[in-house]
Amino acid sequence: MLFNSKLFLLSILQLGPVFTKQPGSVVFPLQHGENRKEVVFSCEAQGHPPPFYRWKLNDSFIHPRPGSRYSLVGGNLHISRLNKDEDVGIYQCLGSNSFGTIVSREASLHVAYLEDFKTHRRNPVRVREGQGVVLLCGPPSHSGELTFKWIFNEYPSFVTQDTRRFVSQKTGNLYIAKVDPSDVGNYTCVVTNTVTKSSVQGPPTPLVLRVDGVMGEYEPKIEVQFPEVVPVAKSSTVKLECFALGNPVPTISWRREGGASFGRKVDVNKASGVLEIPYFQMEDAGVYECVAENSRGRNLVKGKLSFYAAPQLTEKPQDVQKTIDDTLVWECKANGKPKPSYRWLKNGEPLDHMEDRLQVNNGVLNITSLNLADIGMYQCVAENRHGRVFTNAELRVVAIAPDFSQNLLKAQTLARQGGDVLIECKPRMSPRGIISWRKGKEALRENHRVTVLDNGSLRISNVTRLDDGLYTCVARNQFGVASSAGSLLVKEPTAITSPAGHLDVTVGESIVLPCQVSHDPTLELKFTWFFNEQLIHFGNLWAFFEKVGGRSSGDIMIRNIQPKHAGKYTCAVQTKVDSVSIATDVVVRGPPGPPGDCRVTAVTENTASVSWAPGADNYSPILSYAIQARTPFFLGWQAVNTVPKLLGGKQLSATVIDLNPWVEYEFRVLATNSIGTGEPSRPSKKARTRETPPRVTPARVNGGGGGHSELVITWEPVPEELQSGSGFGYVVAFRPLGAQGWMQAAVTSPEASRYVFKNESIPPFSPYQVKVGVYNNRGEGPFSPVTTIHSAEEEPSRAPGRLRARSVSASEVEVTWKPLAWSNRRILGYELQYWSERQKPDTASVIRTVGNKTSVLIRDLEGRCTYYVSLRAYNSAGVGPQSNTVNVTTKKPRNQAPGKIMWNTSNSKVILRWDQVHALENESEVTGYKVETGRNVEDEETTNSTSLELSLPVNQDYVIQIKPFSEGGEGRSSRQITIPKIAGGLWRQGL
Repeated sequence: MLFNSKLFLLSILQLGPVFTKQPGSVVFPLQHGENRKEVVFSCEAQGHPPPFYRWKLNDSFIHPRPGSRYSLVGGNLHISRLNKDEDVGIYQCLGSNSFGTIVSREASLHVAYLEDFKTHRRNPVRVREGQGVVLLCGPPSHSGELTFKWIFNEYPSFVTQDTRRFVSQKTGNLYIAKVDPSDVGNYTCVVTNTVTKSSVQGPPTPLVLRVDGVMGEYEPKIEVQFPEVVPVAKSSTVKLECFALGNPVPTISWRREGGASFGRKVDVNKASGVLEIPYFQMEDAGVYECVAENSRGRNLVKGKLSFYAAPQLTEKPQDVQKTIDDTLVWECKANGKPKPSYRWLKNGEPLDHMEDRLQVNNGVLNITSLNLADIGMYQCVAENRHGRVFTNAELRVVAIAPDFSQNLLKAQTLARQGGDVLIECKPRMSPRGIISWRKGKEALRENHRVTVLDNGSLRISNVTRLDDGLYTCVARNQFGVASSAGSLLVKEPTAITSPAGHLDVTVGESIVLPCQVSHDPTLELKFTWFFNEQLIHFGNLWAFFEKVGGRSSGDIMIRNIQPKHAGKYTCAVQTKVDSVSIATDVVVRGPPGPPGDCRVTAVTENTASVSWAPGADNYSPILSYAIQARTPFFLGWQAVNTVPKLLGGKQLSATVIDLNPWVEYEFRVLATNSIGTGEPSRPSKKARTRETPPRVTPARVNGGGGGHSELVITWEPVPEELQSGSGFGYVVAFRPLGAQGWMQAAVTSPEASRYVFKNESIPPFSPYQVKVGVYNNRGEGPFSPVTTIHSAEEEPSRAPGRLRARSVSASEVEVTWKPLAWSNRRILGYELQYWSERQKPDTASVIRTVGNKTSVLIRDLEGRCTYYVSLRAYNSAGVGPQSNTVNVTTKKPRNQAPGKIMWNTSNSKVILRWDQVHALENESEVTGYKVETGRNVEDEETTNSTSLELSLPVNQDYVIQIKPFSEGGEGRSSRQITIPKIAGGLWRQGL
């Protein structure tokens, strides 16, 4: 075991290198004549022992020496005094320790620079007016992306690009499709390096017009083209340039071959002749065409954009530890276009494919019969012509003596009598050795029941009580021997004693599903129930189910059973040594399930043909069907009439009758059996009955009122469900009473409820006969019955006469007048206004009479107060002129007190008498008297006579006070009279 522990310690302490930082590509700006720049490539790896580093440039090792331009700081490579001729290329870092070597990803170094133009002068370019011209830029030596502009004559006057002028960002050339005299001048190309941000100007190019005439019209000639095949990287932005010379100036348009559309992201800049496609994806690949055309002709060029993507790893090998003679399988997968190829490195060098043990197939590395020489760092390289990616993994191969410390035999293994048992033996050892077994102290011999498997485990079939005992597994190889032991305990088998069954129940019943078992008493039982192979979770979501069994019983009860509970129920019983199960089929008879596929197959104006498929009968034959309908015009579902009237259980279609034309209907079907009516089907798709001419006329046709010279006709609109078709409207017919012909008008709004005919010749309040008909796009319908109405009337033109006002009492005034005679203006009643002398006329109170009344009694007035009254007639058109104003003064309230008050007492009663109070000429008549007993206000007694009998308590003095009242209010009170306690009955005079 000492040898084994050392190997295990080594596997913990020693680790192969793993990169934590890898070099990245660099584009370094270098100004003209500059060479003192320094570049640093980063490289860092972890491992134990710590890795050391080497670098390659273009697959050749770099050897840093003292004084050279290359130096290593940790794993980082420093390059001083950058040289664009010697240092440009592909760099890779190699990290190594005693476990192996790994190679980093590739990092490129590019130096961006821009030199000066070498020529200082250019010859003039001579063209004729109307001719196209190309001015060459000829950028100087450079590295890095460039942008181009042109100066016209002098800075900062730059050439503006439009449909006539174009600056190519590929070549830098300036293209003028058709030269105008305004184009004459000097042109200077300005080149800018986007990395170094430096710019240089070329020598000016003079553009001169020739004097030998104007160039005639000619068809487009495409001068700026794109290649026939343009490879485009995934997610990059591609720009295609296209420009043509011609007279007239050509227009540029773009299209995809085959008519495919451009996506929203595509920017077509017609003014500059550039097609830009950002975030390029596979669907953007294809043939693109540029079309240049003018009145003289057209020309086109085309090119193919091909999609490519550098490899991206999708599956990587992982570090692994194997034993001697084991097999290694590592899989490496990557996406890319074109499809990547694969190669494998070991410790930074290509694998030897000549070994028979080693196979590489499409990224899969397979090494059989592993040995210690296979230890190392492996890398998969996935590559296509657009790039390569690296991934690495470490392989360890170990040699150890047998060891059970991680996988001891189970201390106890339980087995069912008559069953099979497997005792696993999984020692850790390398290489694989020999495994043997003992029972007790004797070697175990194999027979028809006892077998040692290839992996070392022991299998015993048809277990008996004699197989109880202690078993030992012994493992050995050339490095040592080890063993592990465990006991086998044999138990009685578990059996379900309840018979499998079939239950037939009705909806709403409660049933018990039995599950009784016999078992080894030393083993715990676990009962599990399944419904149609789905586990039953007892609780809120399965509230219908309840456990009712004991220790050896797993019975369950289903309460209030429903059709959804029909199916197969399985009771599974499990112990530590075996498991058994039993199934019971439950049939639930209930109302039918919803019919299926309810649909409308045909419609007419008043009928719809409906068909359906039968639903589940829930084990009770379907006896009948019923159809219900729904429209937007009434709530809920309604029963409908059908042909045939009664729909039997075999009927799967029917005709619904008595429907309204041009109404959208939904239908559903319900099935009934001997147990009840089931759930309805899903509604059919909406179906509209056909149109017909309308049949229903408007109700409550009436009219009258309105303004001057108007005839107002009103009606109740026909509901939409009774309009029978689209384009519904009304035909209003009217004529003077006694006339022969009808005048008609169409009202196109189906919601309309009135029509106003205005004509200056209409006399006020003239009788007219009216009727209202209906129509729609299918034709005209009937008219309503004829009714008589009157045209608008005019307000009364005269004021009422003989207005009189008379005071009746202190609070009432009677007003009378002479009524107006009817001529051609109706009088509906009179409007009376009155106000007191302390009020203004505009705050007057109003009383309206109805009909031909000629008097009004005004109540609740103030006593001894002057009031003003005026009157005017009214009708539906308004009110007439005001009458003359009259005034009246209400009577004075009663001011005298009652006199000669006498009383007589007898036991608990007192009888009062007094003289009647007579009103003076300007006072209101006395209408009664109030007798106060001196107790509370609510104890006051009222009488219209001059005597009163009161019930009084015994042995108490009383205070009596009497005052008259009239419509003008209350008069003065009498003096208080005290009635003392009296034993007998006597008349007394108080005042």
